[in-house]
Parts: sequence; C-alpha cells; structure tokens
Amino acid sequence: MPETFDLIVRGGEVVNHAGRGLADVGVRAGKVTAIGDLGQASADEVFDATGLTVLPGVIDSQVHFREPGLEWKEDLETGSRCAVLGGVTAVFEMPNTEPTTTDPGALADKLARARGRMHCDHAFYVGGTHENADFLGELERLPGCCGVKVFMGASTGTLLVQDDEGVEQVLRHVNRRAAFHSEDEYRLAERRPLARTGDWTSHPEVRDARSAMQSTERLVRIAQALGKRIHVLHVTTAEEIVFLAAHKDVASVEVTPQHLTLEGPQDYERLKGFAQMNPPIRDHHHRMGIWAGVASGVADVLGSDHAPHTREEKARPYPASPSGMPGVQTLVPVMLTHVVEGRLSLERFVDLTSHGVNRVFGLADKGRLAEGYDADLTIVDMKARRTITHEAMATRSGWTPFDGFEAKAWPVATIVRGRAVMRDDEIIAPSLGEPVRFLETLAR
Repeated sequence: MPETFDLIVRGGEVVNHAGRGLADVGVRAGKVTAIGDLGQASADEVFDATGLTVLPGVIDSQVHFREPGLEWKEDLETGSRCAVLGGVTAVFEMPNTEPTTTDPGALADKLARARGRMHCDHAFYVGGTHENADFLGELERLPGCCGVKVFMGASTGTLLVQDDEGVEQVLRHVNRRAAFHSEDEYRLAERRPLARTGDWTSHPEVRDARSAMQSTERLVRIAQALGKRIHVLHVTTAEEIVFLAAHKDVASVEVTPQHLTLEGPQDYERLKGFAQMNPPIRDHHHRMGIWAGVASGVADVLGSDHAPHTREEKARPYPASPSGMPGVQTLVPVMLTHVVEGRLSLERFVDLTSHGVNRVFGLADKGRLAEGYDADLTIVDMKARRTITHEAMATRSGWTPFDGFEAKAWPVATIVRGRAVMRDDEIIAPSLGEPVRFLETLAR
C-alpha cells in the first residue's frame, strides 16, 4: 500500500544538510517525515516544485515590528505579512517598543498580540537593563523568549546599558546566549557634534568604525572573563570581523543584507535619510570586510534588522531623521541575487538563514530541512527576474531602500509547519503563526 502524506512538495531541487539535488519532501502533522523519491506516495495536497528550489524555512533573527506603541510605523500583522511575502517562515522581534519588553507582563502581552494575527512563527527578545539585570535568568526562560537583547549604544528609554559594570551584571545573570547592539555610547556622545545638518554622509563619521570596534572589544573581554556566550548583531566593520574570528569561543556574529549591499558615500547621496541605520552603512573597505567574514565562516547568521519609519520621519534633515529601514521582505531576493551573481553559494545562504540560527539560538525543531523537524520551507525560483519596488512592499511604512533593485531570484512560496501561507505573492493562509520553541527552555 503506498505511503500517504498530508503534503508532498514534489520535484524541486532540495538544498539542506545533505547537499543539493532533486527530491520530494513528505509532510505529516506539520513535520517533515520523508525526503527522497516519493513518486509512489499520495498526499492530500501536492505542491509541484518542478524547476524550483526548496530551502529550509528562512528565519530572520532580528526584526523590529514596532508593536506596541509605534504602530504607525509597523505592527505584528503587517511585519509578519512582509515576512511571509518575502519567504521568511519565522522571526525574532526586538524589545525596543513602547513599553519596552523588559518584564514578564510585556512579553506575555506581545505573545497575546501575536496570537491569531502573525502569519509566521515568532519569538521575542527581552531587553536587558540596569533595572532588570538580576531577573534576566528567569525572564530568558519564559516561553516565546528567544533571549536577552542589550543596547550598548543609544536606544529606547532604559534599554541603554553603556557601562562595563552594567554589561557585566547582565551577563552574570543570563545563561543563554545574549544579543548585543555593540556601539560605544561614550564615543558616540563625543562625536555627535560632527553631524552636519542635512548631510547623511556624516552619519558614518558620527558613528565611526572605532565606536563599533571599541564596544565589541569591551564586550568580548567581559564575556570571556565570565565564560558567557554573546551574539554580536549587525557587525559593520572589517576590523570587527578579524577580531571576532579570534573569539568564536564566546561570540557569534550577525551580518545584514544592507551592509553587504549598500555602500557609502554614494548610497547616502542617492537615498539620503533612507540609507540611515545604526550601525551605519559604511564604505567599500568595510563592506568587503563583511563579505570576507561571510566567505571565511566568521558570520553565523543573516538578519534583516527590519526597522521601519515613515517617509515623513525619514525626510527630516539629518541628524533629526531616525535610523532604521525595512528589510524582512527583501532579505531573500537581495541575498539570492548575490548567490546568482556568485558572491556566495546557495548552501552558504542556507547556513546563514536556517542552520546558523538553529545552532546559535538552540532551536528545538526548526532550522533544518530534515526528518522530524517542522516542515518550514522557503521555495524560490532561482531564474526569476523581478524588480523590487516601494509599491510591492507590505510594510506600513511603504518604502524600501532597495526600490529599483533588479532581483535575480524570487520567493514563490512560504510553507510554515506544512501549511502554504504564501504562494505567488499572495497570502493564502493567514494568521497561523505560533511561538518558536528553544532547547534551553523546553518545558520538562
């Protein structure tokens, strides 16, 4: 009697831990249960992936969806809409909302807001502060928490932890890997007078490469002294890549599509405030240094740092314009264009967007296209030619720094736990997102 499945994704090129090759993927009860030739099997639903490439579900481990408190920029529904339209199956959302996510009630509120509204699976960071440092060991173990996030450079309200003593207190009380925005607030404060009104090319001068390197050196020194694991977010300098390569015992590394693709000063001149983010887009030397970190394996994960602001906000003259840009919907087509153009392999893209997230964050049942794992799949057309436009973006902010970018690959389906949520640029099964589970916080 032939095998039966809930879903068979048939005839695509599967890219996973075993390499790449034509195969079928069989799914039962939301889990991958078979990979191979399933030509004799039947299923309630068959997805014809002939000519397409089947990847483990892309996970974006750094997004800012702005809810609660800043919903005019984005919210959990619109942000997750962007995610699944872009081929992303799960996101980890940041704590700098209003109020900040720094206590059990705020985390529970975000999980409640996500239920029945988010289209992708999700987890939320808890912000580390001077005030809650003693309780972070309990907070990081709450269901739906992906870990602790600390801002060493300017951020929202009490989330700034700029001093070594504060960072040490946070790390003493956490047991999971803690994520850091690593810029030295003391140096940033000294350099703010360097901002030239209306001149965004001065942004990487105000927040210079030394501000990032100085903070990362401090952070690694503290982590090594305490024997704690750290995750350095959106690394932007060639020098940090070299330094962090020597400290992989404690430090994992995130890079972003923006810092790998955009470059100063020309993109500041072209995009003005729409190129402004923290840490900044830097020059060619640093962009090539980050690519070297991708090639050498120093970079562990790829995150979009999706952080939208309205057009009106971004149009304010520098430095009154806010930092941050959308990115979750464009992560896959932008980075797969780099694959097509030969800057990284498809296998390395998979490592950065699923396998790496699995390793760094200790995912319980995600991040691999393998039997027994959640059937999260990003299905892409590696021959598609599409132009990214403002109008196609689902973000509430209504723009993208990649407007006009000629993409050479495109996500055509997003499957979350065996359910096709997006197909051919349309959401067909909304609001199915559930909290992500982690090995270090599984209920016993």
